[in-house]
Amino acid sequence: MPNIKPISDLRNYNEVLKDVAIGQPVFLTKNGRGRYVMVDMTEYEKTQATIKLLSKLSEAESAVKTGDAWLSPEDVHNQLGL
Repeated sequence: MPNIKPISDLRNYNEVLKDVAIGQPVFLTKNGRGRYVMVDMTEYEKTQATIKLLSKLSEAESAVKTGDAWLSPEDVHNQLGL
């Protein structure tokens, strides 16, 4: 169940921070609508790494579709220093 709190609860931010854990963000509302999310630093870094990986995979998929990503066996040997 999501942890939703009004932004006014930040007046006592220590209590709000206690509720933030890995995999358990705290959603803050302003005027009854979702506005901000507080997440644990580890969770944030994991999310950013996932976004970066998906971006690289998308670039690679596009390169394969256009034929730019294929290397000859000789090129692979040269790049690997074999």
